[in-house]
Amino acid sequence: MAERILLDGIDDLEFQDAVSKALKYLTLGGVIIAAAEHGYIYLAKAFKKEAIKTIHILRGNSAGVVLQVLISDEKVASGIATALTVQQQEVLKTFWPGLLSVTVNSQPALTWNLGDERKLGKVNLRVPKRRFLNAILEQSGPLAISSASPIGLGITLDLGKLVINDNDVAAVFDEGVLTEGLLSTWLEFSEKEITLKRLGAITMEQLQVVIPTISA
Repeated sequence: MAERILLDGIDDLEFQDAVSKALKYLTLGGVIIAAAEHGYIYLAKAFKKEAIKTIHILRGNSAGVVLQVLISDEKVASGIATALTVQQQEVLKTFWPGLLSVTVNSQPALTWNLGDERKLGKVNLRVPKRRFLNAILEQSGPLAISSASPIGLGITLDLGKLVINDNDVAAVFDEGVLTEGLLSTWLEFSEKEITLKRLGAITMEQLQVVIPTISA
């Protein structure tokens, strides 16, 4: 049965204990539920193949759907992606942590399978801005994620409305009802170019400060 941990109103010692529990479950290959900026998500270690499969089943993903990966900072991105340009690195430094998702060409030596059997050779990365998530990522390494709601349903803001079998996940970290917000802005990095895939929380005006040539 999934352990449920309430994060609202806890002190620093209890917070660190919750982080330790999350790390324990993730290291053992479990799937946990925690809050991102504007919605609850499933999380698992990116290299734990059975946990990745579990997230796909819980989400109801079709074959070939690739999970996003959360990392602790832009330095980790350099180890996951093939060579990034100076401008691309500057974009990451400017908008991370925060609501910027970036698709990059991934290093061929990576042994994970996020849902595409590594056929695409790409991965979508983000550094979140959420205290609990960031505290986990400082120690966990890359985490694969997906929205904690079935395909076709909206983002889960209230865990009281999420129907799950407690045997499906190892632990649920409850931060109460979350605030609705914009999706992340999504960019794709190629060898020399930056392409806008979706506008979201980061505006075109903000992007153009760092990427003057970008357009919709």
